[in-house]
Amino acid sequence: MELVTKNMNQFIIVLLFASIPALGKFGGGIAAELFKISQRTLSIALHGATGVIFAMISIELIPRSFAASNPLLITLTFIAGGLFFVLIDQFIIPKRSLVKDASVWALFFAVAVESFTDGLMIGTGVLIALTLGLLLSLGQVSADIPMGFVNIASFKKNGFILKNRILINLTASLSVFVGATLGYFAIKGQPPIVIFALLSFTAGILLTVTVEEIIPQSHREGEARLSALALIGGFALFALLATYLT
Repeated sequence: MELVTKNMNQFIIVLLFASIPALGKFGGGIAAELFKISQRTLSIALHGATGVIFAMISIELIPRSFAASNPLLITLTFIAGGLFFVLIDQFIIPKRSLVKDASVWALFFAVAVESFTDGLMIGTGVLIALTLGLLLSLGQVSADIPMGFVNIASFKKNGFILKNRILINLTASLSVFVGATLGYFAIKGQPPIVIFALLSFTAGILLTVTVEEIIPQSHREGEARLSALALIGGFALFALLATYLT
């Protein structure tokens, strides 16, 4: 009974940590309903988010994964993560020539997959250390807010009604809880190599989503001059968080 209680308490912590990026993404979508933000500002925000994600991968996810005793497996799971998103992009995300409003649905799927990946990282991270789970959760917020905004702003621009936009916003935001639940219960009790392999897999997904979706979106209507500085600033911000929270 004591073990069950401990496990449930830990899972509650996972859900609390997952709620941080979920609220960030949903809040970004609500902001798109209430405000009109210039493409220049959005470009800066998305570059900052890219910097945070790159830092998360290079400072936390990859180094921790390669602490495992089988670097070849970690490398293969990292590649598999990238291939996973490529396959989704190729066969699941609707194509412009086949589906009406395909571009906005493609962005939605990318945002939902990124949320799911957030959850996987948080659920897995908590099993390694609570501070790692918290760090990954806080790091993702800066990426989730502008992504949530771009997602809903795109549907709004394409004439989708408010009710549907709210449902879309909820779906994209709440998928983080699906990932967190899967990451926690599927990995709990497994050997460390399995946990590190899943971290590597999520890093591969996250890197591919960033390169294929976030960066192109940030350049869609030109790039603000401060964008490069925002990218560096985002990287530095996560580096500071990693230094003082772990």
